[in-house]
Amino acid sequence: FCPCQHLIDHFGFLENGTFKQRYLLNDQHWHKEGGPILFYTGNEGDITWFCNNTGFMWDAAEELGALLVFAEHRYYGESMPFGEESYSNAKYLNYLTSEQALADFAVLIKALKKTLPGAQKSSVIAIGGSYGGMLAAWLRMKYPSAVVGALAASAPIWQFIVPCGEFYKVVTHDFTISGTNCSSNIRMSWAAIDRVSATGEGLQWLSQEFGLCNPLKTPDEVYGFKAWLQETWVNLAMVDYPYEANFLQPLPAWPVKVVCKNLNFNTGVSDKQLLNGISQAVRVYYNYTGDAVCLNTSQTATGNLGFLGWFYQSCTEMVMPMCTDGVADMFEPQPWNFQAFSDECYNQFGVRPREDWAEIVYGGRNISAHSNIIFSNGNLDPWMSGGVTRSLSESLVAIMIDGGAHHLDLRYNSEFDPESVIKTRALEVRYFKQWIKQAATTQ
Repeated sequence: FCPCQHLIDHFGFLENGTFKQRYLLNDQHWHKEGGPILFYTGNEGDITWFCNNTGFMWDAAEELGALLVFAEHRYYGESMPFGEESYSNAKYLNYLTSEQALADFAVLIKALKKTLPGAQKSSVIAIGGSYGGMLAAWLRMKYPSAVVGALAASAPIWQFIVPCGEFYKVVTHDFTISGTNCSSNIRMSWAAIDRVSATGEGLQWLSQEFGLCNPLKTPDEVYGFKAWLQETWVNLAMVDYPYEANFLQPLPAWPVKVVCKNLNFNTGVSDKQLLNGISQAVRVYYNYTGDAVCLNTSQTATGNLGFLGWFYQSCTEMVMPMCTDGVADMFEPQPWNFQAFSDECYNQFGVRPREDWAEIVYGGRNISAHSNIIFSNGNLDPWMSGGVTRSLSESLVAIMIDGGAHHLDLRYNSEFDPESVIKTRALEVRYFKQWIKQAATTQ
């Protein structure tokens, strides 16, 4: 309907180049004359992948007679402002910001309403999960004329300003409640790795025990190995869904419980026994299908996510301080060091992060002037640590999903869904109807 050529720079007038933004459209349930539009604010990855993991929108579209639009975020998937050169230097990457992406969405919404027959009077609701949920909330805040409301699922809009240890506390809690001694054995595993890897023979044993594609040879590589394990535990907590799923990796139902079955040792366990348990536990995440020939420590999640792009965004405006202390969490102590992070960013991209910008541009905790945003969070999801978990007003509504992991409410419904998420989805649709009705009376 609209080829959607966007300006590469919405906020300056010198760079007047354009690029094509990819978006997906489905009108199978749409009541053409003025039926609502559910608009997915794409996040850091290929839009087809988000589309396939957001079944709730398809169900809601049927109930509301809505058109579905999934818009891809600039610099991800196929929406590349400078084609294959987009990531080649700091000058080209300069236009990868959340503000530019929000402007893309607002321009696309206007273009669709103008060119799609029957859409002129359609109410648009923004929906997103994780960073996409942050964008949905911010789209409603920054462009309230473009969308009548937003569902921000598992959207850590306050991750910039909460204490740096909160995230890893939630990860640890998930493992603590999922099996006896589970988190304490993971906490003990770091020192066990250090002791075993102190010798050449130990390094070899560790590499064989974990079936690593690239055997560990130096102490530096052991540091990378531990970082890989840490990220694995985090990802498991994020996708602790009540049924078999394939979001970041193919996994069993309640994967953290399955992992913890391998980690119920009592004190007095030997280092090698403990690490044997850890290696079995890790295989739940990396080899549930049984197809993996070896484990690759350079990959922790699906290839559909744009890691380099997200690293650049966190190196510029999405600065989310993270730290661990080994007491309130099950990880090795690692303080937050902004200067070291800034140096790492400079070495990688030639840019430095602006620590306070996200709070300034999006309002931090002071957002009660806005309206019609639902913030949903699952109490198993580590990202709820930076989420809005209490309602701020009658129309800035927080919903907590008991037993929910990362944006469970956006996923396809399943016979294994906990009661909490079934109620949450029904409530979300009720709000959608309210917003649409509200908009109709003011038009």
